[in-house]
Amino acid sequence: MAAVEAESGGAVRARGIAREHRASRWSILVLLCFSLLLIAVDATVLHIAVPALTAALEPSAVQLLWIIDIYSLVVAPLLVTFGTLGDRYGRRRFVLAGYVVFGLASLSAAFSWTPYALIVSRAFLGVGGAMIMPATLSIIRQVFTDRRERAIALGVWSAVAAAGAAVGPLIGGVLVEHLWWGAVFLINVPLLLVALPLAVRILPSSPRGATHRWDAPSAVLSTAGILAVAFGLKEAGYGHTIGRGLAVAVFLAGAALLVWFVRRQRRLAFPLLDLGLFAERAFATGVACVLLAIFALVGLELMLAQYLQLVLGLSPLEAAVRMLPLMVAAIAGGLAAAHVLRRIGLRATMSGGLALTALSLAPVLTWGVEQHSAMLTVSFVGIGFGVEVALLAASDTIMASVPESRAGGAAAIEETAYELGAGLGIAVLGTITTVVYAPALGVIPGVPGLLMAQARESLAAAAHVAAETGGAAGPALLDAARVAFVTALHSTVVVSVALLSLTALAVAVLIPRPASPRRAPGSAPATGPAPAPAPAPAEERRPVSA
Repeated sequence: MAAVEAESGGAVRARGIAREHRASRWSILVLLCFSLLLIAVDATVLHIAVPALTAALEPSAVQLLWIIDIYSLVVAPLLVTFGTLGDRYGRRRFVLAGYVVFGLASLSAAFSWTPYALIVSRAFLGVGGAMIMPATLSIIRQVFTDRRERAIALGVWSAVAAAGAAVGPLIGGVLVEHLWWGAVFLINVPLLLVALPLAVRILPSSPRGATHRWDAPSAVLSTAGILAVAFGLKEAGYGHTIGRGLAVAVFLAGAALLVWFVRRQRRLAFPLLDLGLFAERAFATGVACVLLAIFALVGLELMLAQYLQLVLGLSPLEAAVRMLPLMVAAIAGGLAAAHVLRRIGLRATMSGGLALTALSLAPVLTWGVEQHSAMLTVSFVGIGFGVEVALLAASDTIMASVPESRAGGAAAIEETAYELGAGLGIAVLGTITTVVYAPALGVIPGVPGLLMAQARESLAAAAHVAAETGGAAGPALLDAARVAFVTALHSTVVVSVALLSLTALAVAVLIPRPASPRRAPGSAPATGPAPAPAPAPAEERRPVSA
């Protein structure tokens, strides 16, 4: 009897330990998803705050673009850097350090007193985000050893990222309307003060994997090259700070650094990015689809947020609500993508999603300064659904076109393409907007030349100048600025529609026919983030988070 009771007690204790470990895994998932939510929200929360931020800090057009996109431009090259460093020295310590950097940068951004201070703070937010984001996926792979549970965990991770991007503008609208623009950053601080001690307590340590030398020069080359290219693009378009000649020189220097980076990766036995994957046509086409789709979506999202507030006169919260159909449709597209893939195939899904996005953008070319709520909603739904379906099909193409042993490198390139597309989309489309807007505004009688120069910086600056000018000249300036901004918005839409249409055509031509969403039994589903049986990070597929 005693032996039976002892055996029964041991079984109970074993079941209790198993339940504790199970609870621990899901608690870790909740914490990691919370971390990802902060990063995803921060990528879009500032879009709605642009008018209020411009009125407070009065940034130039180029400074405003840096404030918005320095985050993504810093995150993009550092994702792989911190991902490999985390695998080498321990992921837990990078998550904890990322919390500290992200929290201090949020506090600094909230109380920035100049545009340059905010740019630097946003850059450090990008550093913190890049430290946290890759480690979340790696820790999920570490703690969820059961394949089915891991697939569920990664599905939750993906949904949280998409939801964060969706609620970002709404959170920004609420905070700006009821508090002030700095609240969109300050809200991170108390949340991180709660998360940090929890992370110290529950995040597991990871084994160090210093199997080969980490190449620091590659990290420097990629980061410096991307930032120099972005700086050169912006300054060449506006020529306000350093002149167009020097801006072109900076751009070419950045391009040279990126060429040097590519050549170095090809020579290294263990490159930072596995660029040899681009030899596979389907892989290269899928990455191009991701980069260009995000390029068009994020750049236009920023312009449309300003259009809703400064042209149509909506409050920040009203503008955020108007933009919700875009993100809700994107989430719906993600849920429907697997079914669409099974029905019409990979190539038709990717090409069709891009074509639907281009078609949905076309009505924007007819918009002026008048209200058009129904058409706006229809366009936003088509854009969100089309982009997400295309992105998930592209992700499936990327992961299906490489062997399992190189899946980690493929996922790193795809993740970088997302962030790089977001940063360059704002840089390029924002520069086009500035280049077209300034001359379209012209000269308004009764507005002094100095104030007129300030009004040409951006529509938000023009609204600020118009409010200060008053009289008959103030409303005239604001009306002219709205028309000029609509003209500039049409220019960016033309560029985006052309890029999306050409990419859709390229996908239809270049994706090989054998590519199909149907995979061998036991492999990962077509668009879900289920892991491969091997521990390689095949499931590291980034959802829309811009």
